[in-house]
Amino acid sequence: MPLHLETPLIQSLPLGLAAGLPVWLKMEALQPPGSFKIRGVGAACEHHARACKRRFVSSSGGNAGMAVAYAGRKLSIPVSVYVPETTTERAKTLIRQEGAEVIVHGAAWDEANAQALASLDAESAFIHPFDDPLLWTGHATMIDEVANAGLAFDAVVLSVGGGGLFAGVAEGLKRNGLGDVPILAVETEGTASLAASVDARQLVALPAVSGIATSLGARQVSTHAFELSQTRPVESIVVSDADAAQACIRFLDDHRVLVEPACGAALAVAYAHADRLARFERVLMIVCGGATTTAERLQAWQEF
Repeated sequence: MPLHLETPLIQSLPLGLAAGLPVWLKMEALQPPGSFKIRGVGAACEHHARACKRRFVSSSGGNAGMAVAYAGRKLSIPVSVYVPETTTERAKTLIRQEGAEVIVHGAAWDEANAQALASLDAESAFIHPFDDPLLWTGHATMIDEVANAGLAFDAVVLSVGGGGLFAGVAEGLKRNGLGDVPILAVETEGTASLAASVDARQLVALPAVSGIATSLGARQVSTHAFELSQTRPVESIVVSDADAAQACIRFLDDHRVLVEPACGAALAVAYAHADRLARFERVLMIVCGGATTTAERLQAWQEF
């Protein structure tokens, strides 16, 4: 059995009323480690386990790190997760809770990632947070599930950080004969690396990332994600931190599920930017999740 769950696919009347059209939700926030990441991470870890790797190494203080830790525990393979100094104590606690080793190194993800790569040996497998075809193929299973359920939709709304979810959904659409369905790729103002690349018509890196949607904080999307933005129907949307935060609060009220601002960015399109959906008839939104969110943080976001 795969390490991920088949998640609920539900129609959201509250988001539908806000958007003015039927909105369906793929509830990836309900995965055991708290996000969609376990689909691709689980597939990658199982692949490397079959290749007799004896240790998993990752470089993420967020959802990917938690997914690798979970997969390692389920497969009885030790895990080391390298995180930057900015990683929250809650995230480190959740990773350790799964039995993984947490190593803090560097001021930013790039430095933690370099240290993780330097630690590899012949018996170790590196699990990238977003830039690996194994991940994309695993993430694509969420679209397989939607297609198998028989839901017809004419757009997918999702959040973009490094581009792993984006690439996985694109692969899932293509292999289910839905390659022409537009993807609305949503970022916050302080993390809009895909939007910057789309505007420049070339892959560019942001000088820095900022804001509350820390899980979207890749200074540059993967090359594959950028190429997809140039070769298939993609619409880049940028929302404010306030939009993302308010979307999290409204979604908690509407669906009793707590998600992080990175997920709230996509939900904000229905709640605050319904005009971007006006030309569609039925929209699928990926509720990607986020395990480091707390009620205390939610209260702080209410100040936005």
